[in-house]
Amino acid sequence: MTNLVLFGPPGAGKGTQAEFLKKKYNLVHISTGDVFRHNIKNQTPLGTLAKSYIDKGDLVPDELTIKLLNAEVDKTPTAKGFIFDGFPRTHAQADALAGLMQSKNSEITAMIALEVEDEILINRLLERGKTSGRTDDADTSIIKNRITEYYNKTAILKDYYTAQNKYYGVNGVGSIEEITIRLSSVIEGL
Repeated sequence: MTNLVLFGPPGAGKGTQAEFLKKKYNLVHISTGDVFRHNIKNQTPLGTLAKSYIDKGDLVPDELTIKLLNAEVDKTPTAKGFIFDGFPRTHAQADALAGLMQSKNSEITAMIALEVEDEILINRLLERGKTSGRTDDADTSIIKNRITEYYNKTAILKDYYTAQNKYYGVNGVGSIEEITIRLSSVIEGL
């Protein structure tokens, strides 16, 4: 089973690449944001609980997030593997994800990080903001803050996965096809 953590700052192309990789390798793409939105929209018990935190402006506790991810993994017991997008973001979450995968007699195979210079990220997000309707992609100061937050809080997981020989940085600049080829090269070398 191939289980990947797809990583990178906002605008690196994680969602785009996850779509190609899931088809190419027959993996299940689990975006934490999508899981939250689906469960909240459908008013599942876990979604209602998650919404109660979000409505107060609080982060959804790791324990609840793991329960939601566990339910997603359980939906496809015959999966060849998973692409986790948007999770983990902290050491505690990485440990919790490792525990979840261990409970399924599996493990995280690799963390693959799309590496892109800040200026390129800003331009990508501003372009996306013109068509996506996302207000957080239309304001340069908000974009810069999101990138800073990523480096300060999330990028520390590079050390976590490097210590396990599971970290792979991939140049995230170029055409979609070029980046997919680079990612595929890493995956096929695992």
